Amino acid sequence: MRIELLPTRRNRRERSAPVPGRSKSLRRRDPVFQSPFLLPCRCARGRAHSGLVGSTVCREGNAQSSIAAFTLIELLVVISIIGLLAGLAVPVLNIFKPSVVAGATRQFLDDVARARQLAISQRTTVYMVFVPTNFWSDLSYPADTVNSAKGDKLLDKQMIAYNYVALRRLGDQPGNTLPYYLGPWKTLPEGVYIAPEKFLPYTPGNPVLRIYTNDLSGNKTLAMQIYGFNTTNNLPFPAEDTIKKPGNNPFVRLPYIAFNHLGQLATSQNELIPLTKGAVLFQRNPITGGGMRSVPAIRESPAGNVTNAYNVVSIDWLTGRAHLERQQVQ
Repeated sequence: MRIELLPTRRNRRERSAPVPGRSKSLRRRDPVFQSPFLLPCRCARGRAHSGLVGSTVCREGNAQSSIAAFTLIELLVVISIIGLLAGLAVPVLNIFKPSVVAGATRQFLDDVARARQLAISQRTTVYMVFVPTNFWSDLSYPADTVNSAKGDKLLDKQMIAYNYVALRRLGDQPGNTLPYYLGPWKTLPEGVYIAPEKFLPYTPGNPVLRIYTNDLSGNKTLAMQIYGFNTTNNLPFPAEDTIKKPGNNPFVRLPYIAFNHLGQLATSQNELIPLTKGAVLFQRNPITGGGMRSVPAIRESPAGNVTNAYNVVSIDWLTGRAHLERQQVQ
């Protein structure tokens, strides 16, 4: 036997009671408002209205509100994932960090190529001269105020600065030798300098620096022998208008490399110039901020990288072209 419970008058009255904000036609279509399990509830706004029994969802007019949150464990998991991704990304970002040695090497190679090109275009010998240490103690250092002040401006450029000097200009009369500078002094980027051993006097058969490497069997073998710069005292220093002193030493003795009109090294021998990573520490005048007449201190970083992690600019004398020799791990 099937027994049906007929709605009482009270239930019919509660079901047909109007809900604020709802039209009569909407209440008829909405199954929520047609349910017999609607009971009074309170939403997040603190307003009393009808809601479903045992549900977190209630209705207030046309709005639907719900309670959403996350646990402490979920927060820790997200933080752990972010930390893991950051740890994986940092080594990759270091690859894109610019290298000071690479930038200095590229600049120096370009400047050596420019010296060669100037010699070919000017049809003369072009010297690439370098600022040595302790140059002010040379007996030929200018004593006049003007040129002495020009030289003092190079006190903080020892072992890092260079310039181009040509023996003659294009169109000069044959035999008319009047050296002149082809531009301002240039310096290597901060953090790189020419190895101080390179500024020692050149002596055939007596290298100032030896660099070793390992062969395929792991045995130590000699990679290259580096000799000091060739020097000359026939070029005006620190400027082209420096007064020439009488005698056999007219000017300060300068280290150099030189290219002839064919673009070849004038010394007819290969040249090796080691670049070192580190700092050159100059003493400065506390008032003017300029350099003082003292030999700078050298700090390799890391120590011994001039031979252990060498970067050597090699110039072939016959072609005059330069390239980089550096340590490679195989």
